[in-house]
Formats: sequence, C-alpha cells, structure tokens
Amino acid sequence: MSSSSIPIRHLRRLSTTAAQSSISISKAKSKLRSEHDPDKALEIYSSVSEHYSSPTSSRYAQDLAVRRLAKSHRFADIESFIESHKNDPKIKQEPYLSTLIRSYGRAGMFEHALKTYDQMDQLGTPRSAISFNSLLTACNLSKQFDKVPQFFDEIPSKYGVSPDKVSYGILIKSFCEAGKPEKAIETVRMMEEKGIEVTAVTFTTIFNALYKKGNSEEADKLWNEMVEKGCEVDVAAYNVKIMYAHVNGSPEDVKALIDEMSGAGLKPDAISYNYLMACYCRCGMMEEAEKVYRGLEANKLNPNAATFRTLVFYLCKNEYFEKAYRVFKKSVEMHKIPDFNTLKFLAEGLMKKNMRKEAKGLIRTVKKKFPPNVVNAWKRVEEGLGLVPEELDASCVPHDDGEEVTPSSTGIGGEKQGSVNRKQWKKPKAKKWFPPNAGNDWKKVSTVTSSVPGDSAKEATG
Repeated sequence: MSSSSIPIRHLRRLSTTAAQSSISISKAKSKLRSEHDPDKALEIYSSVSEHYSSPTSSRYAQDLAVRRLAKSHRFADIESFIESHKNDPKIKQEPYLSTLIRSYGRAGMFEHALKTYDQMDQLGTPRSAISFNSLLTACNLSKQFDKVPQFFDEIPSKYGVSPDKVSYGILIKSFCEAGKPEKAIETVRMMEEKGIEVTAVTFTTIFNALYKKGNSEEADKLWNEMVEKGCEVDVAAYNVKIMYAHVNGSPEDVKALIDEMSGAGLKPDAISYNYLMACYCRCGMMEEAEKVYRGLEANKLNPNAATFRTLVFYLCKNEYFEKAYRVFKKSVEMHKIPDFNTLKFLAEGLMKKNMRKEAKGLIRTVKKKFPPNVVNAWKRVEEGLGLVPEELDASCVPHDDGEEVTPSSTGIGGEKQGSVNRKQWKKPKAKKWFPPNAGNDWKKVSTVTSSVPGDSAKEATG
C-alpha cells in the first residue's frame, strides 16, 4: 500500500469491519503489541468496541497503531487516520482531542499537533491543562525540547490556561532530555515557592539526567533531599540508581541496591533484575546471569524483551548458541522476541555450530514476527547464510507454531534440541548481500560489539 492509500475508502472499510466484529480495548492492545503490519494494526484498532473507546482507555491502542505506521514512514496515512477522528462528535470533548495531539507527537509530526491545538476553537473544544499538557508532551515526543519552555511562557497568557503539576513535570522532563538538569532543578525551586507539589516522578527524572551527565554527587544530594522532604521513593527511582550502578559498578553493588530496595518494603521488578543480569553478563559471569533469569519466575515476574535480548546476545558472545536458541524459543512463546541485530548474531552462530535446522526455524519464525520493512533484511540474511526460503519448512519452526513446549525445550538449562544431521556451513566472506545504504540493521553480524545494541536503559526496559 502506498503512503497515501489509506484515506476515506480504506477507513470506511475499516469502519464496516469494526461494526461486524468489535473487540475490547484490552484485547486490541494485546493484539497490537505483537502485530507489526501497519494495515493489520489499523484493522485491529478500528475493531475496538464503542463501549470501550473512552479517550483514556483507547489512547495506548491509538498510539500503537500510529507507531506502526510511523515505523513504515507512512506519514500521509497517519494524517488521514488522525484527521478522520475530527469528524467524530466526540471531538468536542477535550480528552478525546488531546489524544490526537499526542498521537501526532508520537509520530514526530509536531506541526500537525500544534495545528490541531490551534483548531480547538474552530472545533468547539474547550481548553484546559489537559490539552495544554498533551501539546507539551507532543513537543517532547517529537524531540522538540526547546519548544516546551517557549509554549510554557506563551500559551497560558494567550489562551488563559493555567499549568498544573503535570505541566511542570513535562517542562522539567524537557530540560532533562535537552541535557539541562540545572534548569530542571531551578524549576523545582520555583514549584516549591508556588506551593506546587513535586512528585517522586519529577525527582527521578532529574537525578536520571544528572547521572547521565556523570554528576552522581549532585544526583545523590537530590536523592537525600527527596527522602528528607518525605517524598516517597518508589521502584522507578531505585531502578535509576541501579541502572547507573550496573554500568559503573560491580554485580555486588547492584545486588546491594536491590537488597536495599527490598528492605525499604519495595518489590524489585523485572527491570531491576535485568540490570543485575546484564551486569553479570558484562563481567563474564554467565552462570550467575542465568540464575537471575531463572529466578524471575520464582519472584513471580515475567521477563521482558530486554531480558531476552540481553541474555541471547551474551550467550552468543560466549558461543553458547544452543542455550541462546532455547532462550529465543521462550521469547517467541511470550511474544517478547529480541531485536534484528541480536537474532542475526544468533542465526550466524547457529550456522557456525552446524545447527542448520535451528537457524532455518529462527528465520522462518522472525519473518512472521518482524514488520514488513525488516522482512527484506531477513531475506538477505537467508541468502548470506545459504538458506533459501524453500528450505524453511514447517519442521523448522519454534514452538509458537505447534511444537510441544517443555521446560527442557525452553529453559536455560534444558537439553539440546535440534537435528544431529547437520551440514558444515562456512561464513560468507563478502558483504554483497547487504546494500550499501542499508543502515545499522544491515551491518554484518561479525561487527556486533561487546555490548548489547542500544543504551543502558534498553538493557532492562526493552
């Protein structure tokens, strides 16, 4: 479908489909998380029952649908999709219109977000801090951080809107994202003078920015100030400290913070344990990292995409490809599969170990899970590994397509699964199967560095 093919005709068809088979918003969210095809994502969103379509409950589903379109660079389609909502009678409700402003920000289409905000009088929609906050959030989502303080000064006087504590929190976030935590601290002092509540989320945002700039001493001071003022420290705040400890400290430092968190009556989450696992991995302590992974279930926690990405990468780095493949299979079962580069690394490793059947199964599965624009990259990987698509038969597919799931087939410590009748594979010498303009996703597997792709936060949060 072309970038301008969604307009009225397609949206009418989706409306008809929705009328025929409505689903709840929670079901739509679940489907959208694992659906990367933008057209199918739109169909899922459009089939949400009217009974569940309040702005608050449907915002996340709408954002997911927009993100799928944005990932495929279908910005004309995003405009058609969002603009069609302005014909809905609910457009006069400020929360409803505010979701459209936010969605434009999510797509990086800030000018459209601002235009929608300016249209509110014309559309008959009242203004308050709700839509103001959505506009500020759209600035941050679009990486237009400098516009937040600008609008903070201009819009209240222009439209008679009064900023609330959420508005100030968004302003502080913009300063932090722009690398100006000192400005954020100035804003906190101003809030205190005006008697505006400073939340734990606000404090956490600032000392995250301070840590990022290497100013751990100032971050610790802010932490102590937060505690002294009776601001309740939460799991998210501890996870920021843990994140930077796992980069600059030892596994013992990370574990001590997790124990401190537990002692304070807080339950560490999967993100907390992901940082501990990643720290063990970086230190070459793979057995300890695997124990943390297995311990998630005992702590009644589910691994997230970052859990699988980190563990698969480091298992491959240490050439434990069979273990990595079993972890990958578990990620498929949980719909939390790792990123392209990590799985490309695993695919090459499997071929290196003559695990041809497993490599074919991996590629066949991920081609169904990844968005359409990445599928072509996987086809190139197939060619480079000497795996033609015709070879990818049903017997090669991991358990999400029917293979029986057992603890040994998915756990870290299970027995080896796979064919013993393997053909020796030789790593391709040339890069000719990657086009020169392919970008990071098309780099050769052999260039994967000693750290998981992405920043420190992604090692835990996905």
